[in-house]
Amino acid sequence: MKLLIGGLFIWSFVHLIPSVGLSVKKSFINRFGDTIYSIVFSLLIVLSIICMVFGWRSASSVYLYTLPAITEPIASILIIVAFLLFGASMYPTRIKRFIRHPQLASIVVWSSAHLLLNGDSRSLILFGWLGCWAILEIILINKREGLWTKPEVPSWKREIRGSLISIAIFIAILFLHPYIAGVPAI
Repeated sequence: MKLLIGGLFIWSFVHLIPSVGLSVKKSFINRFGDTIYSIVFSLLIVLSIICMVFGWRSASSVYLYTLPAITEPIASILIIVAFLLFGASMYPTRIKRFIRHPQLASIVVWSSAHLLLNGDSRSLILFGWLGCWAILEIILINKREGLWTKPEVPSWKREIRGSLISIAIFIAILFLHPYIAGVPAI
């Protein structure tokens, strides 16, 4: 469990620096440059993900709740929505006209879906933490950036292509899930 929580701390700390520690980020960049900052940021994020995956897989777990079977198809739909939202952050889409931070919103939806499916202590820590972190990030980024200017409406061709890429990534992750999480997704 310590490895899982350590990974969550690293993830949160590194991601919160631009929101609450902008002076730390600027100081680091002034001293070492943008490239070194990006490398260190990326390495710490990869380290945090490794810690979370192995920490979750190795943690002993206590079941806290079991939800009715009806939540399974709801959770599956939410996970597909999460992948579409995550993808929407990478390409022009109409979703961005309604959701300011589709990538962070995808983490909230993804973590909520996993909390519907998994009522054990390690899942509650992992998915609950990441969902709360994403909500906090949305609040902090909105405060930092101020008013939101909605993007232009993209062509349907770009919209459909982006959605298809998101669905393809979803299918790939579906098949890789047993190797990442140690449990099948279906």
